[in-house]
Amino acid sequence: MTLLPAPDVAADTSGASDGSVIERSWETPDTFAVIFDRHADDIHRYIARRLGSDTADDLMAETFVIAFQRRRRYDVSHPHARPWLYGIATNLIGRHRRDEARRLRALSRMASLPEGREEQAGPEDGVTSAAEAHGVLAGALAELPARYRDVLLVVAWGELDYAEAAQALGLPVGTVRSRLHRARTRLRRALGGPEATTSTAPEKGTDHG
Repeated sequence: MTLLPAPDVAADTSGASDGSVIERSWETPDTFAVIFDRHADDIHRYIARRLGSDTADDLMAETFVIAFQRRRRYDVSHPHARPWLYGIATNLIGRHRRDEARRLRALSRMASLPEGREEQAGPEDGVTSAAEAHGVLAGALAELPARYRDVLLVVAWGELDYAEAAQALGLPVGTVRSRLHRARTRLRRALGGPEATTSTAPEKGTDHG
């Protein structure tokens, strides 16, 4: 499998759904490179936010190797492959649970260090407060059970809706809603406010716990 589609393949599939591209790749394997070209950056960004950029390079590549190997199992009635790819990536991240928790705790500790803070009030205060909030958030994420963190972050950082998250994680939609509600509740308590930060837990609908 080439990493980037040949120009003629890219042009021929420019308006095709992911499902039809994957179906075509059953007989023409190089066509699968179109899926890589469309989604690799998003998958890398998601993994990097959870495990760091160094690990993301390897796991992003592994995600697409696994997807390519399993392409004949893909339900081509689904036009968008993002949930499928995020599901593979999340499963791979699951092998690094301890690394993820350690990274989040390290971010939390770093944000709490006094180095570089200004003694005087000024425009920097807002930046410092944001850094502190980010540290508290990282610590709270580290303490979430893995099953809650997966749902929360595939929605927040993968930007999947409830149905897509359910498809990605192989869960009923009701379970996704319940876990997301519980994760957000824990984050609200940790952050000391009524709402979890929108950059971490954007609303995708109404929670039903």
